[in-house]
Amino acid sequence: MALHETEMNSQSSLMQEQNVVLCMKWGTKYGSEYVNRLYNMVKRHTTVDFKMVCLTDRTEGINPEVECFPIPPLALPEGAPERGWNKLSTFEPDLYGLKGNALFLDLDVVIIDNIDCFFQEKGEFLIIHDWKRPWRITGNSSVYRFKLGAFPGILPYFREHFDEIRQKFRNEQAYLSWFVHKEGKLSYWNDQWCKSYKYHCLRKIPFAYFQAPVKPEGVKIIIFHGEINPPDAINGGGGKWYRYVLPSDWIKDAWQ
Repeated sequence: MALHETEMNSQSSLMQEQNVVLCMKWGTKYGSEYVNRLYNMVKRHTTVDFKMVCLTDRTEGINPEVECFPIPPLALPEGAPERGWNKLSTFEPDLYGLKGNALFLDLDVVIIDNIDCFFQEKGEFLIIHDWKRPWRITGNSSVYRFKLGAFPGILPYFREHFDEIRQKFRNEQAYLSWFVHKEGKLSYWNDQWCKSYKYHCLRKIPFAYFQAPVKPEGVKIIIFHGEINPPDAINGGGGKWYRYVLPSDWIKDAWQ
């Protein structure tokens, strides 16, 4: 084989193995600072070479080191409930020519330790296992990894059977988990790596009134869902009456 052919094959192999960190921002709920802080956290907490890509309808204020592309249209019927279906567009068979492994991170996660393992863990599709209902196959899609273009059937099936899917599945992560499980490719992250701020960090009442939220041992990424987000965790407040939230210094240190 000629030398230039060897070099070209080597470059092609590197492109195939590129690590892409994906996030998505639409609407006005989350500002550009969420994208920029997420980029900073990934950069601080990995030794793996990566490219960060944000699929978004608003690029203003986003760090130029983050590559931005429009969110691919899902082509849903007019008036269909959003319910986070937008995330499924990460499974476009050709997502702007991106190649390699994609690690999707929700904008409001907080990374507190090295995440190299999320790029290195074996598996064709990895997602967080449901904390409250571990007997279900449904994963939490705040953090998932897959090879770009490896699941070309997810979107066509979704579009073709949308009316049935919206009745059968509560949201995108339920459909996604079902589809990948059907193909025999569903795996879950180590259950210590991703923890819920609501379930695993907040103290129960009455302790919540005088004990700050705890940082679980071995955790790498904190997931925010429900009514509490990182600014609430930093400042205190934001929870319902039965979930008192004191300020968290360790979240403040991490979320920047």
